[in-house]
Amino acid sequence: VQLQASGGGLVQTGGSLRLACARSGNDLSINGMGWYRQAPGKMRELVALITRDGVTKYADSVKDRFIISRDNAKKMVYLQMSTLKQEDTAVYYCIAEGVYRNYWGQGTLVTVSS
Repeated sequence: VQLQASGGGLVQTGGSLRLACARSGNDLSINGMGWYRQAPGKMRELVALITRDGVTKYADSVKDRFIISRDNAKKMVYLQMSTLKQEDTAVYYCIAEGVYRNYWGQGTLVTVSS
């Protein structure tokens, strides 16, 4: 299984970005897909997850600003980010959660400027 993330970039405070993650290969045990992020000097943290059935989980810091969605047929997961803040600046990593292991994408940088 490979994950390819895209959509990062530079945006001003209050702006929006949409991240996308494409999954190739197959692991039938994969249920949750989503996003983590890691800011400079900080630990990697959960941003949002979505199960195959559409159940979502968000970090408190992004609730009401970010929306995660998934297209199971296309093996895609998306993160619509709105009202971006400088503290959202980080490398965003796509994750696919399998029963026996997790898979990680290469990360895409999101920079929010003042």
